[in-house]
Amino acid sequence: MEDLSEQEKWEYVQAWIRVNGPWIVAGLAIAALGIAGLRWWQARSERLQLQASASYEEVLRQFNLGNRSRATYLADQLERDFPRSPYAAQADLAVVRVLVDSNELDAAAARLGWIVEHARDPELVNVARLRLARVQIAQDKPDAALATLGKAQTGAFAARDHEVRGDAYYAKHDRAAALDEYRAALSAAGPQLAQDDELNLKINDLTTESAAGRAAAPAPAVPPTSPPAPTSQSAGGARR
Repeated sequence: MEDLSEQEKWEYVQAWIRVNGPWIVAGLAIAALGIAGLRWWQARSERLQLQASASYEEVLRQFNLGNRSRATYLADQLERDFPRSPYAAQADLAVVRVLVDSNELDAAAARLGWIVEHARDPELVNVARLRLARVQIAQDKPDAALATLGKAQTGAFAARDHEVRGDAYYAKHDRAAALDEYRAALSAAGPQLAQDDELNLKINDLTTESAAGRAAAPAPAVPPTSPPAPTSQSAGGARR
């Protein structure tokens, strides 16, 4: 380019623009469309979240007014329209509380199962899983509860996870496994939750029960002693 005249340089630039200009324009147009599309998607997401939030608030309001059927209908609608929204899962949790209070355990289990399968928020999934396991224990399905819990959790839900496992084992009449899980729950709870009265009561009851069982166990039978062997003097006396 340094050996070219000004006219030749200008002709070179014009030729380059003729070849590459359309691609540059197309790239700029695509970038502009991408930005516009991103903004549209963000605005749409925000609008849907606001709609879901408003629907959830209406569910709670209807429950507070005592309109259970209306609240349940709105929760079902929220579940259909916004299945991936955390508000749908939260609305279902609100319905579950009412169902459990009225002992409608099958319906409660179905809603909790939906949350476990569809919710994107890991915290909501963990809450639903623990509550589903509790409902299954109340349904006298401790094996199903243990299957629902799956592998032992760590972190914020570890203490409650171990406690619910302990409840499931207790329902199976496996007192030793239940006591192990309750103790693990107490260990995982940390100092702030270590004074959980209910959990400590469960541990104390099982510990006392275990100690009472050991104390009531019959002592091992002592075999009768053999009569002493006759001495030579008694043997001789017998001969006389």
